[in-house]
Amino acid sequence: MSLQVPSKTFTREEVKKHNTEDSTWFIIDTVVYDVSDFLDAHPGGEAVLRQVAGKDATSAFYNLHRHEVLQKYADLAIGTIAGEKQSIITPQLGELSPVPYAEPLWLTPQFKSPYFNASHRRLQRAMREFTDKHITPEALEKERTGEYVSQELIEKMSKAGVLHMRMGPGKHLHGVNLLDGAVDGKEFDYFHDMICSQEAVRAACRGFQDGNMAGMVIGLTCILNFCKNQALKQRVEEEVFSGKKKICLAITEAFAGSDVAGLRTTAVKTPDGKHYIVNGTKKWITNGVFCDYFVTGVRTDKGLSVLFIERGEGVETKPIKTSYSPAAGTAYITFDNVKVPVENLLGEENKGIYVILSNFNHERWTMACATIRYMRLVVEESLKWAHQRLVFNKRLIDQPVIRQKLAKMIALCESHQSWLETITYQMCQMPYSEQSKHLGGPIALLKMSCTRAAHEIADEAVQIWGGRGLTQTGMGRVIENFNRTYKFDAILGGAEEVLGDLGVRQAMKNMPKAVL
Repeated sequence: MSLQVPSKTFTREEVKKHNTEDSTWFIIDTVVYDVSDFLDAHPGGEAVLRQVAGKDATSAFYNLHRHEVLQKYADLAIGTIAGEKQSIITPQLGELSPVPYAEPLWLTPQFKSPYFNASHRRLQRAMREFTDKHITPEALEKERTGEYVSQELIEKMSKAGVLHMRMGPGKHLHGVNLLDGAVDGKEFDYFHDMICSQEAVRAACRGFQDGNMAGMVIGLTCILNFCKNQALKQRVEEEVFSGKKKICLAITEAFAGSDVAGLRTTAVKTPDGKHYIVNGTKKWITNGVFCDYFVTGVRTDKGLSVLFIERGEGVETKPIKTSYSPAAGTAYITFDNVKVPVENLLGEENKGIYVILSNFNHERWTMACATIRYMRLVVEESLKWAHQRLVFNKRLIDQPVIRQKLAKMIALCESHQSWLETITYQMCQMPYSEQSKHLGGPIALLKMSCTRAAHEIADEAVQIWGGRGLTQTGMGRVIENFNRTYKFDAILGGAEEVLGDLGVRQAMKNMPKAVL
């Protein structure tokens, strides 16, 4: 779609005459702009605009700016060049990108896939529109300011069923209106889940991405699957899905890191057996700063257990500064003689390791979904930039060394998306118990591999973008954000080395005794 501009037309000869300090016009893609009153306000200084006064500034503009800048300053457009049509596309809410490799193959019209049906495509369109309209504007602002996700957005996601869908397939989706009927909750599968995960990433705000209820995605699962207290389960499920309360997963400790078995937070029963007294600390807890509920790993008398703990007396949270935005709400948590009813036990006492491990598969899979989609966004941005950036009188894309970098980035992105879809198909074919048995290793290896790929893509992208790839605003914002934050996915949910070892050890369990 073309930019909407006034209907008045001019000739190029008329525009040429407006090249003075009092009257400064120029042309971008047949649209005429009058910047006479904008010279002093131009972020790059008035000298930049004077250099193109009365001229066609299309090449100069796109050598410095993203297309969205034209939309931001659309009020400066006064008409178009008579007899000429705009050739540059203005993206609309929810639309697919026309850039090669900007979309996964299943969304590319000339390609087919056996995995996706009409409901997947409806959901993708609806989810993209919702993200573009509601999530992205807030994400950009909160990523910059470090503020937490707004209650208004949480309630919008709740009403649209987005919060429910992020938990994956299950009975919690039955009877829920999902994005105005884009998909029926009973037919919602892991490919629908993958679509939700990948579409929400396109805001390219890694801190806000985690701040936007990521704690719920990894914390509420334990309630849905392991809470035996039905009254508690029903209350928490209703409160969290409605957006009234916020929940997170509190497992990691400074002492243990990825060594879950090394947790030191203790839970000791009171003499009457009615409560646990919890003491200890947790670190790097996503959303912990603003959460009401904590699904907490503790050490009981004979092993690990998992407790549902409500914010109250003895629970203290402090924000932790990390490489990405404070919008994530990353917290250090202290539990000081916190009294927890025994009915808040999730799963079996001393067998909490099964609760924790069963939760990891979906968490790691959603992280892989997000990483791979962010990789693709970097590929898209880099293709667009190489196509328009002029260096040494050539576009970047005309340089063989740049094409080689892009080829590597594309190959890594496409191969990991394909692997992700293969594993997702297996998830759709297996009950939860079988997933835990057979897919822990493959999902671990996928996450390890895609974060290694992210490392390579971040490195190549910054080289393509130069200084802009290191700048938090402007043309290279997406590249800078990705390069600064991709390591979060290499650490959170299990470090690369731990996951690689897990994948191989699980494979060795099925190694035949008699081998050549």
